Formats: sequence, structure tokens, C-alpha cells
Amino acid sequence: MTTVLTPASPLTAADRCDRCGAQAYLRVVLLSGGELLFCAHHGRKFEPELKKIAAEIQDETERLTAPKGAPDEES
Repeated sequence: MTTVLTPASPLTAADRCDRCGAQAYLRVVLLSGGELLFCAHHGRKFEPELKKIAAEIQDETERLTAPKGAPDEES
């Protein structure tokens, strides 16, 4: 997925997937305005369609594979 060039606010555990309610790791800013949030699974599933309608995609799925105890980039 294409990531946002200008970082938006990081996604938190309170951000939930609009499809299933799991923790969101992708924020899709739509060309038409508004945004959608997706878990990694649904982000991958809908990626081709999302790329057609997205102004920006903030992809934080790398957090799922980061080693436990690894410092956050923000720390």
C-alpha cells in the first residue's frame, strides 16, 4: 500500500476497523472527503478498490510485525 507522505496522527487502539471492529492499522482518506479505517486483513482485501478512491493511505501494519519491546519511533 501507499503510505501518507505527511504523517497524520498515529492510529491508536481506540481506532476500529469500519468493516469488522478490529483494531485499525490503515486510515484511508477519500478523494470525496472523509476517511475509512481498516484492520490489516480488510485493508489488504480491499486494497485495489481503495487505491482507486483514496487521496492518501496511512499504513501502520508494520506495527504488527515489530519485535516486542522494540521502541516506538515516537519515543
